[in-house]
Formats: sequence, structure tokens, C-alpha cells
Amino acid sequence: MANRAFDSQGHRGARGLRPENTLAGFAHALDLGVTTLELDCGVTRDGVVVISHDRRLNPHITRGEDGQWLDDLGPPIHALTFAELQRYDVGRINPLSAYAQRFSRQQPVDGARIPRLVDLFTLVHERGDTRVHFNIETKLSPVAPFESPSPEAFVDALLKVIADAGMQSRTIVQSFYWRTLQLVQNAVPSIATSYLTAERVDPMNVASTPAALLWTAGYDRLAFGGSVPRMIRAACGRIWSPDYGDLTSEAVAEAHACDLQVLPWTVNAETDMRQLIAWDVDGLISDYPDVLTRVVAETLGAPHG
Repeated sequence: MANRAFDSQGHRGARGLRPENTLAGFAHALDLGVTTLELDCGVTRDGVVVISHDRRLNPHITRGEDGQWLDDLGPPIHALTFAELQRYDVGRINPLSAYAQRFSRQQPVDGARIPRLVDLFTLVHERGDTRVHFNIETKLSPVAPFESPSPEAFVDALLKVIADAGMQSRTIVQSFYWRTLQLVQNAVPSIATSYLTAERVDPMNVASTPAALLWTAGYDRLAFGGSVPRMIRAACGRIWSPDYGDLTSEAVAEAHACDLQVLPWTVNAETDMRQLIAWDVDGLISDYPDVLTRVVAETLGAPHG
């Protein structure tokens, strides 16, 4: 396996080390040698594509203009203009939250704001980095339609920013909401799509139920003999991105037989990284790109492909 191509992805930039989905986090992930920056996007009320995992402001990482942590979930990003969104500081985790204990190595960057997607592209351009790729998740839900634009409007806005920056060839679009992936495939077939699944976290995620079919664009797992890789291949996806805990070596082999790449998320323990690499996954998404790039170098003989 030495020196084979492998995709080392920094989850939300470098969530375990710097504030998530911030320019400081992305810059640190680049310094650590990731091949891909994994991130999440929403759209503001005035149509600006911004980088945020949460459809509503997250009280664990958000402070208002008064410097105080939000008491509860904040407003939907789609309910705010970009100027209004910039009033919030997302540069550290609330130290009283369980989230802070989970990411105790994260170094705060007070004053960090939720950036625009174009700001990340500008950062990469200014660094002269012509190598790194982007794995962009569409954060919208079929069961919370008023918290985001329509899938069509969301995808149109996202694809315009990607095209204006000339990043089509360096971008993957991923989602649990497969309808958005179908729209991307129809609009720009050259952009790779990654189909997210999370059965361990949510057993109903790809179940054969009316609720699940809202997420899977009507693709019914039962129609494919219960096989998630076959289901994604039928949807014309190129990548399967499962919760790493759902994977087996047999599932990886089946996905490869379906001509799918396998990119598990979110893999933070070194032992899990080594096991998954041994199963021949095509890359890993981690909150700790420092650990990931070291393990990849030690295991495959090169920091990245």
C-alpha cells in the first residue's frame, strides 16, 4: 500500500485544535498538510453562502455582542443577513459545556466570525495553494424547510460561489440530504458528490421508511437488497461517506466493487485510523489532522497522495 493516494481531510478545518469552520482553523489544517478541507455551508437571508455546521446559531460556540454565551439555540442563519451574522463571536467553546470537555485541546481564537465560503477560497488563493481540495456539506433539512433556502436555491448559490472562484475541479459536495446532491449532479456533473450516512447515530438514516426517503431523494434501500453502496451507486454518487463505526472490511470491498470511494467520518482515535487504512478506505475525515497526517505518513509512507 506504500505511497498510494490517500485523502486526509480536516473536519470543520481542525475542530479538535482550533475553532471549527473558521479561517484560523482552516489555516491551521493547511499548515498540517491536509489534502482536503472538510466544511459545512449555510445561506444567509441576503443570499451569502457562509461556513457553518449548524442551521441555527450554536450556543456552545457562540457569543453575542455583549460577550455573553447564547442561552439557547440562536436564530437560523437563514433568518440573518451576513452583516447581522458578523455580530457573533465563534472563536471559542463555552468552557462550561460538555463540548469543551470533548475538545479540550482546542485553542481559542477570540474574535473569530463565521466566514463566507469565498473568504476560504481567498485564503487558499493568497497562500498560493493549488493543491488542497474542499469537501463542502450542504446543511439543510427536509423536515426544517424554513431554516434554510429551498434545495434549488441553496445549490444555485453554492455552485455560483464555487464557479466564480474556479474551484469546480477541487470540490466535493456532500450531504445527508441527497436531494441536494442530485441537483449538483444535474447542474455540474464534473463535481463529485459524496453521500453521507449515519446508521449508528440514527438507525432510521437510510431505512426504508417515508421519513428516511425524504432524506435519500426517494431511493429505497430495500430496492437494492439492503445494500447502501448499491443504493448510492444507483443515485450516481461517486463517494460513500459513512460514520466510521458503521464500516466493515466487507462493506469497503463492496463499495469499491460499486466503483465508489469510501471516506469515513469522523475518525479521531489512532487505532481506528490504522484499522480503517488497513481496510483500504480512500481517505479519512478527522478533527485532529495532526494525528491523521502522522498516521498516514507512518502507514502509507507519504503524508498525502
